[in-house]
Order: sequence, then C-alpha cells, then structure tokens
Amino acid sequence: MNLSYLFDPAHWDPAASGGFPQLILAHLGYVALALLIGTVIALPVGLWIGHTGRGSFIAINSGNAGRSLPTLGLLMLMVTLLGLGLTPVLIALTVLVIPPILTSAYAGMRSLDRRVVDAAKGMGMRPWQVLLKVEVPMALPVLMSGFRSAALQVVATATVAAAVGLSGLGRLLIDGLAVNDYSRVLAGAIVVAVLAVLLDLFLALVQRWIVSPGLTGRAPARSRRATT
Repeated sequence: MNLSYLFDPAHWDPAASGGFPQLILAHLGYVALALLIGTVIALPVGLWIGHTGRGSFIAINSGNAGRSLPTLGLLMLMVTLLGLGLTPVLIALTVLVIPPILTSAYAGMRSLDRRVVDAAKGMGMRPWQVLLKVEVPMALPVLMSGFRSAALQVVATATVAAAVGLSGLGRLLIDGLAVNDYSRVLAGAIVVAVLAVLLDLFLALVQRWIVSPGLTGRAPARSRRATT
C-alpha cells in the first residue's frame, strides 16, 4: 500500500494549487450547497405530509426511488441538457439528498405520541404552534438520522463533480486513474472516508446538543425520578 501521496507535506500546503486543503474545501462546498437546497425542498414537504397525513405515498416511495437512482447517470443527463458547470452537479446531488430527509421527516412526524399532540391542541395551541413547538422537537431524533444519512451519501458521491471538470476530492480519483497514479487514488479514497466519518461525528454532536435529553434517555436521574 503506497501512501506517499497522502503523507507528502507539499500536498497539504494550503497555498498549493490542487492540494488537499483546497480540494477538501471545494468538496465540502458542494456538500453544503446540496444539503441546504435539499433540506429547504424536502423538509417542509415531509413535515407537511407527516402533519396532515396527506400524500404519504410520496414520502414512502421517494426513499425507494432515491436509492435506485444512478447519480452518475443523472449527472451526465444534466450535463447533456444544461452543459458543464456547477448546476448539473448540484441538481444530481440535491436529488440524492431529498429522499432520506423527506422520508425521515414524514416518519418522525408519524411516530409521535398523538396523545401529546392532542394535549397541546387541548391547551389552546394554534396549529403552527403545535407543529413547531411540539411535533418538530419530538421528531428531531428521526429527522437528524435522515439528515446524517443524506450527508454521508453526499460526501461520498460529491466526487462525481470531478467527472465534469470541477474541483473537489474527486480530482484525486479522476486524475490519478488518468495517469495510473494509484497512490493519488488511494489518498483520495482515504480522505473522503475520513471526511465522511468526521462529518458524521460532528452531526452526532449537533444532534446531541439540539435534541431534548428526555427524548434520548439522557435526562438526569433526578429529573427522571421527579417525573415518575
């Protein structure tokens, strides 16, 4: 196993063109944009479907459709229709993001204890207050699991950006294969894998911070005894 490319200090120089820092930043940029666009599209739709119970077939079938859709094939189709550039890549990655977030938003809303929701309504809460102050906070564990799944998929798949001439860690794979430099290919694969693990750990910390301890069993023992 040749790791010379990975451990070469010159490739970790922030000022070096095509070095790891620049490629990682570009890669994370594609990931962040795709997650942002996909969340803005899928989250409201999933919450609405879960809240109203209407159109549940969309949420149920979108997960299967997302898993079966070939991202590289979709990217090539978008390039054919729109030409080279960032837009085809973002469309392909956003399509990958939408199903897990939409499905998890729907599943999280439908898994709620309806007695709690009914109690909130009985206290005089308006529908939007029930949604934002009761249903969404209680559904956060499932919502975050879908978001983490989407993030991991996009981190691994964003390497396809290099196939249409963009930057990112996919450049190491594409360029390495082009010149039979398998040390570069291996370095790219390792960095992508490590980046995915680090991102998932970061999102796990975010989930631990924003999800109520009472929903995860992390409530202090004194608080649990007080409620029993």
